[in-house]
Amino acid sequence: MAEFFSSPEFESAYTYTGSDLGATWTKESTCFRLWAPTAKSVKINLYRSGNPGAEDLIKSVTMKADVNGTWVAAVKGDLNGVYYTYTVSRNRRRVETCDPYARTTGVNGLRAMVIDLASTNPEGWEADRDPHAGIQLTDAVIGELHVRDLSIDPSANIKNAGKYLGVIETGTKTDSGIPTGIDHFKSLGITHLHILPMYDYGSVDESHLEIPQFNWGYDPINFNVPEGSYSSDPFHGEVRVKEVKQMVKGLHDNGISVVMDVVYNHVYEAKDFCFNQIVPDYFSRVDESGVYSNGSFCGNDTASERSMVHKYIVDSVCYWADEYHIDGFRFDLVGLIDTDTINSIIREVHKKHPNVMFYGEGWTMPTIPTKPDIHLTTQPNAAEVPEFAFFSDTIRDALRGSTMDTSEHGFVAGAEVDKHLLHSCFMGMPFWAPNPTQSVNYVSCHDNNTLFDRILLSVPEAPHDVRVRMNNLAAAFVITAQGIPFFQAGEEMLRTKPDGKGGVVENSYASPDSVNAIKWDALNDPVVMNNCNYYRGLLAFRKAHPSLRLTSREAVMDTVTPIHLDNPHAVAFGIRGTGDVPMIAVFNAGIHPQTVNLPAGKWGVCVNANKAGTEVLETLEDSVCVEAISSMVLVKIG
Repeated sequence: MAEFFSSPEFESAYTYTGSDLGATWTKESTCFRLWAPTAKSVKINLYRSGNPGAEDLIKSVTMKADVNGTWVAAVKGDLNGVYYTYTVSRNRRRVETCDPYARTTGVNGLRAMVIDLASTNPEGWEADRDPHAGIQLTDAVIGELHVRDLSIDPSANIKNAGKYLGVIETGTKTDSGIPTGIDHFKSLGITHLHILPMYDYGSVDESHLEIPQFNWGYDPINFNVPEGSYSSDPFHGEVRVKEVKQMVKGLHDNGISVVMDVVYNHVYEAKDFCFNQIVPDYFSRVDESGVYSNGSFCGNDTASERSMVHKYIVDSVCYWADEYHIDGFRFDLVGLIDTDTINSIIREVHKKHPNVMFYGEGWTMPTIPTKPDIHLTTQPNAAEVPEFAFFSDTIRDALRGSTMDTSEHGFVAGAEVDKHLLHSCFMGMPFWAPNPTQSVNYVSCHDNNTLFDRILLSVPEAPHDVRVRMNNLAAAFVITAQGIPFFQAGEEMLRTKPDGKGGVVENSYASPDSVNAIKWDALNDPVVMNNCNYYRGLLAFRKAHPSLRLTSREAVMDTVTPIHLDNPHAVAFGIRGTGDVPMIAVFNAGIHPQTVNLPAGKWGVCVNANKAGTEVLETLEDSVCVEAISSMVLVKIG
């Protein structure tokens, strides 16, 4: 069937363009529409509860075949809170499964629920807005966070530990009185909180949350349903919907925009995924012998090039933007998704929400599309998706070393890195990025080691204070570079993930809370607190200077000029300051001080090895001596 599903004949006959797939509720009746072109018959099963083990069937309703391979039925009465599944008969087989367009579900996502979405809106929802609407992409500062990581450690003193509502608890402090949770991130200066997957995923059993369980959540079950384990009650489908909306509004009220991490490139188990249960393997890239393409290395790849998969992904992203007021989307392994789908998503979302931002992992993966001449959303194809930004592994690996070899030194640990590469990264335009708005600059995220652990692995012999300097040298480079700065929550706290055996965990996707939780008591250490203040100062400095946040190649080329230094371990830049003050930025990873001649006039130091911010720390003329393993940024003051 693989070739037939992707043929023009199939798509002409069975592409449905309507906006009513799933269950459309009114108080008087609920209309159901399911796309199942290969089905012989379809029934809706209505249940009293969302527990898949409960024998509480209310009734089954036969659906009628309708246009473009869809099946329809209308059930009278107020079904709000009623659970349902579809029974699809095809090819001598009968399957009962969830609705791909389910808006919410019962426990563990096996029964969909009819829902009056308006009843889940928190007070003031109609007036809720993105607090950073209207800013340009390079004005954003993105912090990445896992819902559970934020609040599960007792030192956070957060009541709703590990939950959506824990994300927005304010006034929380450590026992010593230091702010924790959202108050910490708000004071740090981020504009956007990137939340790791919060759609319904499969690796955590929502029915036994009394048992500590952890996963990053890159294993989708229901794309349009919030994850139940972060809710206060995963057994009642309306609760998770209400609490995600409360979380989003609470973040907005605190001046923080919300980015949702989405994983459309694969599913948890391809054979069990509801879309593939209804139309066998249509959602996935499968060859004629039944072998799944596995560029994701998760067992399957999504066939986004097929018309109804394309539609499903576009509909899904639009739904999250519309219903949950999501301000941005980070796409996992977007290099497996075709450029037409990504451009359609951006175009459709921007019709109603022009400020929503889009970025993702544009790695080139060995996938096998089901149609010829498909262009995938990879870094080399960045020009084909001009409103989509990509994680810059270029700047990451240049500064901290390759992710493939944790013993390899990066620039901050003393490696001699190609200066042209460093220059292009600082200018927000590594070789694959046409414009700085397409480069998301980072040195740490949930994947691989934390920045501080990565430095430890590459230079284990270095004293602690030297590793701190390396950490902050990387941070200063990323935060003052052109492009969009991004960092993992806790990087500013020198976050580490010890394995309890003297080592550190690299990919902690299923590690316990003891590894993953943010340890807020670390802030009692003056070194850690000073480090947080350093990040806070760097972000304030970036915000104060528009010439660090340019949006076009032409503007960057006209404004930022590399300064020649003979030292292979140091780079420097002059920033002309169009509409801003001129600046000099120096990054010295060497073990000796670096002298840099200054243009005529007086120059104020705002960033040095120990402090960062908008205040002038000292005034210099003629030249500056930059300490070993440190950065310095100066502004012209006379």
